Amino acid sequence: MSAHEHWQMDASAPELYDRYLVPAITAIWADDLLDRIEPRGGESVLDVACGTGVVACRLAERGHVGRLAGVDLNAAMLAVARSKSSKIEWTEGSALDLPFAAHSFDVVLCQLGLQFFPDRPHALREMARVLRSKGRLGLSVYSAIEHTPAAHAFVQALDKFLGAESSRTKRAEHLSCGADEVGDWVRQAGFDRVGVETVSKQIRFPSVVDYVRFQLTATPMAALLKAEDAAGRERMIAAVADDAAGRLDPAMLAHGRLTFPQECFAVVASLP
Repeated sequence: MSAHEHWQMDASAPELYDRYLVPAITAIWADDLLDRIEPRGGESVLDVACGTGVVACRLAERGHVGRLAGVDLNAAMLAVARSKSSKIEWTEGSALDLPFAAHSFDVVLCQLGLQFFPDRPHALREMARVLRSKGRLGLSVYSAIEHTPAAHAFVQALDKFLGAESSRTKRAEHLSCGADEVGDWVRQAGFDRVGVETVSKQIRFPSVVDYVRFQLTATPMAALLKAEDAAGRERMIAAVADDAAGRLDPAMLAHGRLTFPQECFAVVASLP
């Protein structure tokens, strides 16, 4: 894809998410998580808040032999996951009430989902419940938005053009606490040997405009522009992108592209 070729927004939001966000961002974190937890052949693995199934599908692509399951509350995202693999068990359900019996899995994974759960400690206890003795947990979660420059610039631009409440959804993708607090939640859920690492990955988009267009077209933030016609949406996307670009280090905008560090907490833990 050339530096000036814009991504084509010609599908449903979950399809766009899977087409663009997965390769640009979530596949990178999926590989990082799988490298840390290293599920072994024969182990049963559950992916909580699986979305369009990137973690489970990446594990299957690595040749994993054993039960693979994914659970998510969003039926539309699961529909995309099901279209990608019929060998993985896809189940609609809540992380706060996992639809699985106790001691069902050897490994539970949760990539970039913990921040969205209304009761994070309870969700972690549910993950512990469905794990067998000595079972392992691997999760990643975005740190404070200020530590991911493109996201921080984007929400500031949104606040400027659409009002302070407009950035709430994007800000909710990020935790405001530190790594120590995340580790405490995991320990309090019953896990021991808890390791929390702060990790940064380089994320690349064809341009700032494409980054902003994706955020305002293929995520719940599309509701912010629902009253606009096509031309109005493009004007707002361009305005927000221009403002966001002005807040970024010019080095992140080299050759017309957008490259920025994104920070996560990566957690690996196990049950006694």
